[in-house]
Amino acid sequence: MSNKLIMKCSFYCLSLFSFVALTTFAQQKFNGIDVNLSNLYKLSDAKSRSISPENFTGEKGKGGMATNGTGAIAARDLGQGWKVSPSVVIKARSTFTLAEIQGPGVIQSIWMTPTGHWRFSILRFYWDDETEPSVESPVGDFFTCGWGQYAQVSSLAVCVNPGSAFNCYWPMPFKKKARITMENIDDKDIVLYYQINYALTEIPDDAAYFHAQFRRLNPLPYKSVYTILDGVEGWGHYVGTYMAWGVHNNGWWGEGEIKFYIDDDKEFPTICGTGTEDYFCGSYNFDNKGEYQEFTTPYSGLPQVIRPDGLYNSQQRFGLYRWHISDPIRFEKNLKVTIQALGWRGDGQYLPLQDDIASVAYWYQREPHKKFPKLPSKHELEIN
Repeated sequence: MSNKLIMKCSFYCLSLFSFVALTTFAQQKFNGIDVNLSNLYKLSDAKSRSISPENFTGEKGKGGMATNGTGAIAARDLGQGWKVSPSVVIKARSTFTLAEIQGPGVIQSIWMTPTGHWRFSILRFYWDDETEPSVESPVGDFFTCGWGQYAQVSSLAVCVNPGSAFNCYWPMPFKKKARITMENIDDKDIVLYYQINYALTEIPDDAAYFHAQFRRLNPLPYKSVYTILDGVEGWGHYVGTYMAWGVHNNGWWGEGEIKFYIDDDKEFPTICGTGTEDYFCGSYNFDNKGEYQEFTTPYSGLPQVIRPDGLYNSQQRFGLYRWHISDPIRFEKNLKVTIQALGWRGDGQYLPLQDDIASVAYWYQREPHKKFPKLPSKHELEIN
């Protein structure tokens, strides 16, 4: 057998192994739901439902009934049932309810493709009878595109596909109800196509609720650490980090360590990383032959490198994600997560950086949760 043929066989075997491994780990297990390729044939009592502009309530047998909508003119010769309402218009400075679901159940996947400025469209998720959101984030950052520009992402939890199709696969259980809204804080209307797929099923007592929180500092104060998450109280586990990192200095910017302060840790954390690129599962500056190498994998990635053009786009910007799906950070009382912004001085010493940093932290916990910090204002969210 030739070396070329051996290499091809090895590649296909490795690809098959990886695919099986992914589908084994990417499970959504609740009463009546346990999904992976090895048991996809099993029957379940769960009821499949979906909310979109073609069925705002997700009711059985109620899809495609619209007679008015954003596609009504295009369908004028075809009539009801022919893509009359494929999207919604969210007016400037208004909030639109994407979904209101009576449980118990679990959201299994979300697809959407919003127009407009992604930092100015704010997603919020409320579980059961909450008045404060468990998820609050600009839509672009939530889907790992924090710089308002498309970047292709292929991961277990989030996929971003051409062109600007946002997909999320975090399982999100709820016992009473779920409500999802999008606020348009811009001065212009936006158009949103979306689909929220869920199952109505019993939820076990040990199911925790999904949370996601956005933060941004621009610039990070000198000799300060960036806080990804703080103020979390209760029992749960941390499952992911997305960061949009804008560099204000020359040279390498990722020497900083991430730290997880678990269950009353004080000055020193239980988990301490060894460098920014190490935490995001890269190494040596993400350098490949003198250039940053973008990559997207099931659990981690550097999918976005925005390079200066030598004129007006002068800043170097990065998008990174790390999912703790196979290695969740578990806590019983509280959790704090920080990361240092650290570069190099010319004399071989570390240089504390004052970069533009934004993040989304993803975790599960028992409710109730503590109220999130106030979301930055529109001007504080702005990318320029």
